[in-house]
Amino acid sequence: MSTSPSPVHVIGGGLAGSEAAWQIANAGVPVILHEMRGVPGVKTDAHHTDGLAELVCSNSFRSDDWEYNAVGLLHAEMRALDSVIMACGDANQVPAGGALAVDRDGFSDAVTAKLSAHPLITIVREEIAGLPPEDWDNVIVATGPLTSPALADAILTTTGEESLSFFDAIAPIVHAESIDFDIAWRQSRYDKAGPGGDAAAYVNCPMDKAQYDAFIDALIEGPKTEFKEWENVPYFDGCLPIEVMAERGRETLRHGPMKPVGLTNPRDPMVKAHAIVQLRQDNALGTLFNMVGFQTKLKYGAQTDIFRMIPGLQNAQFARLGGLHRNTFLNSPKLLDRQLRLKAMPRLRFAGQVTGVEGYVESAAMGLLTGRLAAAQALGRDLAPPPPETAMGALVEHITGGHMEGSKFQPMNINYGLLPPLEAPRVDAEGRKIPPKDRGRAKKRLMSVRALEAMKAWRDAA
Repeated sequence: MSTSPSPVHVIGGGLAGSEAAWQIANAGVPVILHEMRGVPGVKTDAHHTDGLAELVCSNSFRSDDWEYNAVGLLHAEMRALDSVIMACGDANQVPAGGALAVDRDGFSDAVTAKLSAHPLITIVREEIAGLPPEDWDNVIVATGPLTSPALADAILTTTGEESLSFFDAIAPIVHAESIDFDIAWRQSRYDKAGPGGDAAAYVNCPMDKAQYDAFIDALIEGPKTEFKEWENVPYFDGCLPIEVMAERGRETLRHGPMKPVGLTNPRDPMVKAHAIVQLRQDNALGTLFNMVGFQTKLKYGAQTDIFRMIPGLQNAQFARLGGLHRNTFLNSPKLLDRQLRLKAMPRLRFAGQVTGVEGYVESAAMGLLTGRLAAAQALGRDLAPPPPETAMGALVEHITGGHMEGSKFQPMNINYGLLPPLEAPRVDAEGRKIPPKDRGRAKKRLMSVRALEAMKAWRDAA
């Protein structure tokens, strides 16, 4: 007579925890998902609802191009592994050029509904203060960058290691009806269509040099929120506040989120803008747009005044102003094994951003992987992580020791630099010579094809 496996406990109902719970349950193992949001009096600095997989920063999962973009490749790998995050993202996408962006409320509602309906998933609204009970022998900690202080302190005491931390910033959201379309226009960079087929998914607000210079001055001089004990914590370069970028050099923004390339003002096509602010659709109705790359720690009153200096946003009404919250992550190369278990307490696995991956998709991918690893353990099976030729396997390699020896471990987005290198091809599949300028792009596609083949082989052998 066979006995059913003991339940796996997942702590945290964000992207990683939701994905982990889904993968465990689909493997036939019962799972208890513990989420503190929804408990009276318990909240975080960044969440606004008690829905599972709530998006607290951008609504974009970034590029959906699996052939030439590493995050698009990670999307494809997760789809091949029946990811609930990708399925609900695809079902709730909004126009975003070459990116996959989602209606944040529709997305969270869909994930919540799927997990609530699964017969092997039990959702418990409670805070796990301190270490999980000792009789929980298979636990995934997916509490993310907003881990409760009690649990974080308990983990740190167990490991004898100080956590690392960095700032993560939130971009403002503007009501679409308040954008002046006599100045702004819709166009995706290089007219590139996204997964929804829309090649005009962004709203573009142009600036001439005088307007840009005045805007930079205002950003640098504007009053910022200070965090005292947090203030010496380093920023993650992938999510720098807009004013911090401005302070790094007056031209920084023109080569970053405000670059004017690939865009043409239809009202004055012969005049090139000095800089362009882009806004991306934030909900399915198209009533809200977020300011791309405009994470900020400017005080609220200053944000309103300074962002209305942008042509086309002079009458902007903000559904949400920008903000800043603290993220924490483990010194994973020292503390975690390749099964993403805590070396000092192997009954605990870690998933998501707390492991040292950065980004929605990367966090969910680590939830997917830990879910499969925990389910295999519950079923008495051995399962190794995917090979490093895959995007998911490359992330595991990074967070368990892939950073430079002697350097400080830092969060990382997925990128081709994390995957084992390949020689750039000189000829294509038909034997035609590839021009030198196109070989780097061809190499990325080869690496993506190799990754998907390796991921499918890993999936089928598991």
